[in-house]
Amino acid sequence: MYQEIKVRKIGSSHGIILSKDILEQLGVKEGDSIHLKKDVDGDYKITPYDPEFDHQMSVALNVMDKYKDTLKELANR
Repeated sequence: MYQEIKVRKIGSSHGIILSKDILEQLGVKEGDSIHLKKDVDGDYKITPYDPEFDHQMSVALNVMDKYKDTLKELANR
């Protein structure tokens, strides 16, 4: 499903206005950040998820998995 969203002049900048329904679907509210992600086809996706945070969490989970015995021992002290 596609929805047309117009680019509008806001002060000396330009922006888009997202409907309440779209904001609810994204799970964001005023003041939250959203991110544009370019996929392999060159299309853009709007997401509330920070790709850098996702990368950091992936690294952290890998480290925790690799050192799970050590972390378990430290937690029991």
